[in-house]
Amino acid sequence: MKLAHRNAILFTLLASVLLFLGACSNANEDAQQMNDEKNDQEAVTKETKDTSNEDMDEMDHAGMDHSGSSEVPEGLKAAENPTYPVGSKAIIQSDHMEGMMGAEATITGAYDTTVYTVSYTPTTGGERVENHKWIIHEELIDQEEAPLKPGAEAITASAHLDGMADTTLTIDSAEQTTVYMVNYTTPDGKKVTNHKWVTESELAPA
Repeated sequence: MKLAHRNAILFTLLASVLLFLGACSNANEDAQQMNDEKNDQEAVTKETKDTSNEDMDEMDHAGMDHSGSSEVPEGLKAAENPTYPVGSKAIIQSDHMEGMMGAEATITGAYDTTVYTVSYTPTTGGERVENHKWIIHEELIDQEEAPLKPGAEAITASAHLDGMADTTLTIDSAEQTTVYMVNYTTPDGKKVTNHKWVTESELAPA
């Protein structure tokens, strides 16, 4: 009887240990599963955010008027001795427009002015546009003396992007330089004429 009683106790202890180990294993598996699910969710969130940012950039550029007329704002003065004269060739070293980087440009105008990067909320609604390149001083309505300081506000008549004209801009940066109006062809064969604007620092000799 004593032996049977002892065996019963040992069996009970063994069963308890096995149950405890099983519970620990299940807890570890549950914790690992929760961690995996969290990592998967974070990956999906990041991918969604990145895609949203890309979509917004494409949307901003899609509203851009790549081509334009040869007319320039009143008061804009032609550069007397530009690095890239009208009719000359240059390589665009800027990617603020899709298909622009590396394209060979033909200079159709060269002007000395103050250029600004600006931020604004489109009059058509939608996300705020940050650090748009470029607006020149002569495209501002009721112009004050150039250059305007970062943080200043101004209204533009320019329509480089949908919803830009007549909106209030915030000046992000200002630079006195020569700006160029150019023709170029994008990698997919689209011809862009009288694009406004490319700064001198965004061009390299052809």
